[in-house]
Amino acid sequence: MGAGQTIAAGLALTALVEIPGGTYRPLYPADPEQPVVEVAPFLLEAHPVTVGQYATFVRVQPRWAPGVPPAVLADRGYLGAWKVNRPADDRPVTEVSWYAARAYCAAAGRRLPTEDEWELVARASPTQRDASADPAWLAEILAWYSAPATAPLGPVRAGRNNAWGVWDMHGLVWEWVEDFNNALVAGDAREGGEEDKARFCGVGAISAQDVRDYANFMRVAWRSSLRGEMTTRTLGFRCAADLETP
Repeated sequence: MGAGQTIAAGLALTALVEIPGGTYRPLYPADPEQPVVEVAPFLLEAHPVTVGQYATFVRVQPRWAPGVPPAVLADRGYLGAWKVNRPADDRPVTEVSWYAARAYCAAAGRRLPTEDEWELVARASPTQRDASADPAWLAEILAWYSAPATAPLGPVRAGRNNAWGVWDMHGLVWEWVEDFNNALVAGDAREGGEEDKARFCGVGAISAQDVRDYANFMRVAWRSSLRGEMTTRTLGFRCAADLETP
């Protein structure tokens, strides 16, 4: 379904890119005996959801307008800098909770990507579908993570697309995934056993599959710190969809 097409709810949908799936090595595999995860084929939106798209969603489903969702679904920062009537705004929407992101994707007939799906696509550089062993590419991603988040966000698709034809996996905003808290064992994983505590300190590198990918460490730590109602000015999302089979 291409950009500009709409569904019954009136949402303008982002183009979906077909990802044929593949193998992926999570930083911390759920089962150490099976360090490689098989990711099934799926579809992923070509860029993060924009302010304009989300504005349409809010008009269609006003229960997600600023100040309306209850605190259990969105904290007080939800759409804190929101200005209405910006349908042409192509900056990524941020200050959106996980619950709100899921609601948007459901309204579009889609879903949030899983962590494995997102990370599979995020390994790609502009020239390689798997650049996880490319030190120059890893350094470029890490440089973005290290930069202060003070400048206004730019538009989607302003940079380079990756080898899958997907834009803005890095360098624009952090993104929600469906199972963002799958690393947590207790209310705070630091309360778990020694293996869980190791994820959040220097010795975490010992059990990680690739100690060179420090940016991946940062994503794991970031996701593990989130709660579903939380919002920040640097956290957005994009939707995914299952690949229909004949």
